[in-house]
Amino acid sequence: MKSFVFLTPEQHFSEVVQEACKNRQIATPPAVEMYLVRLLGHYLDSRNLHTHLQDETQKRALDSFAEMYLTAINLENPKNKELMRVVADRSLYLTGFFADSLQRKTVDIDYYIEIGSAAYSNLHSWSREDSLSDVYDVFSKRFTDFVEVLNYISEKSLVQANQDVLRLYDRYLRTGSELAREKLTELGVVTVPKEQLKVNKA
Repeated sequence: MKSFVFLTPEQHFSEVVQEACKNRQIATPPAVEMYLVRLLGHYLDSRNLHTHLQDETQKRALDSFAEMYLTAINLENPKNKELMRVVADRSLYLTGFFADSLQRKTVDIDYYIEIGSAAYSNLHSWSREDSLSDVYDVFSKRFTDFVEVLNYISEKSLVQANQDVLRLYDRYLRTGSELAREKLTELGVVTVPKEQLKVNKA
């Protein structure tokens, strides 16, 4: 009889974060790794990604990241930290897991990278006495490194869950993703050389 090992979401995400960092050769302090694990656990419930936030001064929904960012800048502590962390974390998660979708948006992926990096930088400045201050500093300075870590996790999950080779190949054709190319190679799919791609930046 087979024995099954059941992992908690935290144990599972800890394993995949470690694997992704190792695969992408990205040195990760333990506190940063744990933050990523908790981030993945938080967004395991997709409602946390789509919750509408309110501007308490004007009692209206904040629709864009820019609105949330500017509102957070003008709030008092600790509400400024709470909202700025939402901006930072959502930006990181979106760029890591939905990079291919963002390529088709009017506002491109660079917008989310810039606003996410700036949000973590503010959190670092506002949290000097907080144990998370150094973690925020790492994310602000190396935001794209951790986008790549999440992108690896996303693409691996895509292949394992669906074997959706066509979608993965489409992503490679549109974005030139090296991670997508590597996964396609593992699956035995021959890809067009990267230098011959007409990568869509729109």
